[in-house]
Amino acid sequence: MTIRTILVDDETLAIQGLALRLEGHPDVEVIETCNNGREAIRAIKTHKPDLVFLDIQMPGFDGFSVVSGLADIEPPLFVFVTAYSDHAIRAFEAQATDYLMKPVEEDRLSATMERVRQRLAEKKGVEEAERLKEALAEHAPDVHEEIVDSEDAPSASRFEKLINIKDQGQIFRVDVDSIERIDAAGDYMCIYTGGETLVLRQTMKDMEKRLDPRKFQRVHRSSIVNLDLVRQVKPHTNGECFLVLESGAQVKVSRSYRDVVARFVH
Repeated sequence: MTIRTILVDDETLAIQGLALRLEGHPDVEVIETCNNGREAIRAIKTHKPDLVFLDIQMPGFDGFSVVSGLADIEPPLFVFVTAYSDHAIRAFEAQATDYLMKPVEEDRLSATMERVRQRLAEKKGVEEAERLKEALAEHAPDVHEEIVDSEDAPSASRFEKLINIKDQGQIFRVDVDSIERIDAAGDYMCIYTGGETLVLRQTMKDMEKRLDPRKFQRVHRSSIVNLDLVRQVKPHTNGECFLVLESGAQVKVSRSYRDVVARFVH
């Protein structure tokens, strides 16, 4: 699979340097380069790339403005590239696939490209599944109805039982049922399993897809808890509350997630 890619940066040397590093990835084809945000929006709408490496700080339209300017189309995957680390949280809130610091290191770029390939494969799988369902709806409506009904009821078999976590050079096989809570820290997850804390490079959105929502619920923008391990609910001010977990740890439930938790905690 060829990853059709656009590079956006107001510094020509930065584009040249990134393009040179991407030559080490044969499946990447740089189809266009842009020196500002307006050029980038036009190029993305015209070429419909799979991936865009996007500088954040540019005169006029910055990187975030480019993302906002594409709200009317199916967006490509974005990797933000910048010399400043203080944009990291906002970058991931903008659904960036990754965030690279200048100068871009080869190992870090390789890790990013693996993540891009995974996201593109998932996206392709979803699109193929949708095309299959559309074909079934037209030619075999009875089969299509059975598939839709089965998808409406969540099945535990669809979610992972074990998660492999590479942390400090070691690979840990973690039983999902032993996970007490998960906290987001930028583009990393802190996984708490009783008395142990492991770090996994993944977004909160991706982690949610791997866990059974009947057991694991997001209770805050940056927190997921195992509802089986909740032992107490403590009311707090402003409509918020705290969940007291089996280990004694307390996790704040924001108002926007309180109704979700209430359906599971009695």
